[in-house]
Amino acid sequence: MTDHRLLKGAPVRARILNEVRSYIEKRPGIGRVVSISIGDVPEVAVYIRNQASAAEKVGLPFEQVFWPGDLSQDEAKRRLQQMNDDPEVLGVILQRPVPDHINVRSLQSAVHPLKDLEGMNPASIGNIVYNDVAMAPCTAAAAVELIHETGLKMEGLEVVMIGHSEIVGKPVAMMLMAEGATVTVCHHMTRSVAMHSRRADVVVVAVGKAHLIGPDMIKPGAAVIDIGINQTPDGLLGDVDTDAVLDVAGWLTPVPGGVGPVTVAILLRNACAADARQRAVGWL
Repeated sequence: MTDHRLLKGAPVRARILNEVRSYIEKRPGIGRVVSISIGDVPEVAVYIRNQASAAEKVGLPFEQVFWPGDLSQDEAKRRLQQMNDDPEVLGVILQRPVPDHINVRSLQSAVHPLKDLEGMNPASIGNIVYNDVAMAPCTAAAAVELIHETGLKMEGLEVVMIGHSEIVGKPVAMMLMAEGATVTVCHHMTRSVAMHSRRADVVVVAVGKAHLIGPDMIKPGAAVIDIGINQTPDGLLGDVDTDAVLDVAGWLTPVPGGVGPVTVAILLRNACAADARQRAVGWL
């Protein structure tokens, strides 16, 4: 029997991909998405495969590019600039991790904001401050999308964000504040995370520590969005002790199968936003 408290990503992913497919069907000849991998990084293969599969389902051209691991920073930026200038390239995905000699933030900054499908360019993240979330970081946007799925009224919602990374925690907080939620951000210097999380209507967790969050840290009936992905001897685990917290929470995203599937769909939705904005400025 399916537990109604498990907030699974598959239905949300399907809905978003249907919206993306409808958009693309009305725009024959839409540009291609370019996935860039630098060096031989086997662990990114599953991400590329999921992205390529989703793109194929919606009819979005998807190209996989593999650059050598000894490629210089300057040459990588030069190649990105070529893609920025190429009208047939709709957007770019920079797969991570990258080799140690590559400054990933510098490369993310080199991707033009209108082609930044992952929402990683500092300009893309900065836009969130001004409530422009059309091309927000994908994982952060996926978390917000799943909160919407609960049906909870966003205005005045008490949210605790555990984790304050630049690409997840901070964007989630800003996006939720833009919708009227009251957000508390906890991090490694917070004195008592549980004191904050126990009063929250929604708890979002993105720390990278398996089973950090237990049932004693959650208010009965609260929504819990688990973004953590941790490889352990027991398999893939989230930051939340799913089985234990499920007895308390009103909604809980499973790991795997929660935020992850929605993240890929958001990436393709960002591609539609990129196309619309490039048309608006006369690029296409």
